[in-house]
Amino acid sequence: MTLQTGQAPNSRRNEKVGQVVSTKMQKTIVVAVEMRKAHPKYKRIIRSTKKFYAHDEQSSARLGDMVRIRETRPLSKLKRWNLEEIVRRSALSQIEDAVLPGEAIPAEK
Repeated sequence: MTLQTGQAPNSRRNEKVGQVVSTKMQKTIVVAVEMRKAHPKYKRIIRSTKKFYAHDEQSSARLGDMVRIRETRPLSKLKRWNLEEIVRRSALSQIEDAVLPGEAIPAEK
């Protein structure tokens, strides 16, 4: 297979879409990916979640965002994924953007 210059190779790296459940580390997010699988004997759909540690260089992802992560070389003990894109922002992060930093969120009376 020959590649022309300026052309990206056909990537065979694994991609997953999940929800950000933690952003407490620097340049690292924790993404929970939900997998749905039929039970081998009873054929009932079973939901299971697995957490993946992903590298987020700009720390742009926020709690609750739906993100796409791509498999990469090992970056640390647990990080083997890289943030590819933010698919959908969470409503919670949009509320935080509306309130100025350092300003308290008004409480309902």
